[in-house]
Amino acid sequence: MQVRRAVSNDAATLAAIYNHSVINERNSTFETAPRTEEDRRQWIEGQGEHHPILVGEMNGAVIGWASVSPYRSRQCYQGVGEFSIYLHEDYRGKGFGKQLLVSLVEVCTKLGYWKLVSRIFDFNHASRKLCQSCGFREVGVYEKHGKLDGRWIDCVIVERVIQENLD
Repeated sequence: MQVRRAVSNDAATLAAIYNHSVINERNSTFETAPRTEEDRRQWIEGQGEHHPILVGEMNGAVIGWASVSPYRSRQCYQGVGEFSIYLHEDYRGKGFGKQLLVSLVEVCTKLGYWKLVSRIFDFNHASRKLCQSCGFREVGVYEKHGKLDGRWIDCVIVERVIQENLD
């Protein structure tokens, strides 16, 4: 798998990968409405250099993506990023997610981030295991963080401190 920055032409594939989780799986996002190609195109174009979106590509086809977004708007949090990662269902469990997440950490390290964080549905054991294998630790649980399909979902908070960027 090759990892590169996302470009506008990736928008349809990124939407399709994400929408599979929204529509079919219901185990990784509280989102209930599918994203459009245009929405994803605007997202890619609007993220900027400091908030990378990486794609994993095999034989010319995008099989997954990982991104970093601002954690909070306050100045003191500029070095903290909130990450997401999604893989096409046919490529899970084969090490591609780990390669993509490791690449994201490397890019964020070069950009000066000192911490990456995310929230994972407590029953999404594959994502929790992936994060653990990439050096993230579970630091707590947001109980009943949101409701999806009429049921309350707890979210596990994960973080990875990037030691080399601490003052």
